[in-house]
Amino acid sequence: CPGSEAFFAACAQEANRTLLACSDEPLAHVLDMIGWGKVAQLLALAAFLALPSVILMMLFGQTRIFFVMARDGLLPFGETLSKVHPKFGTPYIVTLITGSAVTIFAAFFPVGVLADISNSGTLFAFLTVAVGVMVLRRREPNRPRPFRTPLIWLVGPLAFIGCAFLLFSLPLRTQFTFLLWTLVGLLVYFAYGYRKSPLAKPRA
Repeated sequence: CPGSEAFFAACAQEANRTLLACSDEPLAHVLDMIGWGKVAQLLALAAFLALPSVILMMLFGQTRIFFVMARDGLLPFGETLSKVHPKFGTPYIVTLITGSAVTIFAAFFPVGVLADISNSGTLFAFLTVAVGVMVLRRREPNRPRPFRTPLIWLVGPLAFIGCAFLLFSLPLRTQFTFLLWTLVGLLVYFAYGYRKSPLAKPRA
């Protein structure tokens, strides 16, 4: 349709001038340029409203990860960090600590740097999931699975390659920071968490 053609033509024109890369809201910028100002405003509003939900979901996920790690003895002060609120049934201590840490980092560090670091952790998690699914499919083929990834020997390698490509496409500073924090995490695990983990205890 003419609208789509105008949109893609504007994208090509703006990309050639490298304005899209410098714009904080490139899609809304292009829509406004082709005369769709109302649509651009709606898109910007949708992005603004979606951002808090993404942040909340990341906080929910991270606090639950810390909660399970503390409960399994992988973090110092595990008994305290794994406490659940008696009324709301939520891990309130790790929620308060994580929320405070996120607030401090957001206040004193550039958002772009924080986003790159967050992306590196997410991509590495997806990468390890892809590897883990393939390993379990090979080692434990008869394990009950409510959901089986179809075409795993095609999907798994493609997911691994895609995540690895995006991970190594991040700035070198981000990769170095991610590597540093990974080494810190491994140090904490082998110095403390490994001995405390239920998997390290002999089974009766």
